[in-house]
Amino acid sequence: TYAGSLANLSSVIDDPRLTLIVGDICDEKIVKICVDEGDIVVNFAAESHVDRSIEEPSGFILTNVLGTQVLLSVALEKKAKLFLHVSTDEVYGSVDIGSSVETDPLLPNSPYSASKAASDLIVRSYWKTYGLDARITRCCNNFGPNQFPEKFIPLAIKNLKEEKKVPIYGDGKNIREWIHVEDHCRGIQLAIDLGAAGAIYNIGSSIALSNLELAKLILKYAKKTSESLQFVTDRKGHDYRYRLNSSLIESQLGFKTSHSFSESLESLVISEMKKL
Repeated sequence: TYAGSLANLSSVIDDPRLTLIVGDICDEKIVKICVDEGDIVVNFAAESHVDRSIEEPSGFILTNVLGTQVLLSVALEKKAKLFLHVSTDEVYGSVDIGSSVETDPLLPNSPYSASKAASDLIVRSYWKTYGLDARITRCCNNFGPNQFPEKFIPLAIKNLKEEKKVPIYGDGKNIREWIHVEDHCRGIQLAIDLGAAGAIYNIGSSIALSNLELAKLILKYAKKTSESLQFVTDRKGHDYRYRLNSSLIESQLGFKTSHSFSESLESLVISEMKKL
């Protein structure tokens, strides 16, 4: 879709282990071409931008709910070895105190998070009903290189490069937990290699900041002042706070983050600001 770029695959596009098939996960014929018996299917595919889901929910329901069901049905028919579904902390809804555990009820508050919660439940149903080895990971906000600039961190950097303001919803006090994308992927690999059928694993970092605190860090690393911030009308239904309890994946699978948040963010901002 608009958020994907083949340029991100430039370093591996000629690797003989990679086969690229461009298609829609709702198209069962194409999905069947991709899956063979004994495969491990990892579902990263999702419409993921909350603002866009508020403006146009239908695409999120189609891709995130129907698309997941198509992938599951093909995985079951083709006798895939394992199905790993990549989800989000947003399915738990806003958490005023403490942190969300895997057994908490799902209380999504946006069309995006509702579509992800629905897909989580469909994944679970294929494990319970059909015996498919299906597992779910729920991660906090990701950051890192090549992220599409509708997300907060790359948008902030892009705007600063272009001498534009960084938009901050409401008073900027909404809190999110952040993890480097490589740590997230290591957590997914652990869930595949060591996880249990039907299990759900939160993947968090314990690094939580308000949007305003994060914006000020980005300004610091970009050598900009607070004059580059612009407070804008708050998002509809804006969840106040997300926090994950990751003790399950830490204790059972040995997960721990390896990237320093501040060092990784500083490196990302500096490298992106230098690009033409």
